[in-house]
Amino acid sequence: MPVIEQLPNFPENVVAILCSGRVTKADYDSVLVPAVEDALKKHEKVRIYYEIAPDFLGIDPGAMFEDFKVGMGHLSRWERIALVTDVDWIKHTMQLFSFITPGEMKLFPGSQADAARAWITA
Repeated sequence: MPVIEQLPNFPENVVAILCSGRVTKADYDSVLVPAVEDALKKHEKVRIYYEIAPDFLGIDPGAMFEDFKVGMGHLSRWERIALVTDVDWIKHTMQLFSFITPGEMKLFPGSQADAARAWITA
């Protein structure tokens, strides 16, 4: 199974990603970045659904920088971000940087993935 995979059955304006294992910059470059760029070509505003799998082991510094670069590079075009995770440091990091996120952002525990999917597509 890929470390980052794009999830099916979401609208075109939603980039839906599942992260598992140890995420690297190569994972971002091969899956996330092309998915975001494709959505941004088709839509003025894009929504992001991030789900962190229970077997998530962490993120390499290069991947963290790539995530920051992609996010900041298109800052005004994020409409909504749903983050599904039970990993405390990820929740705290997202809360810390939520003030610079122009769109709506909501955190969901893993048990509420269905509610997160409903919210991001509403």
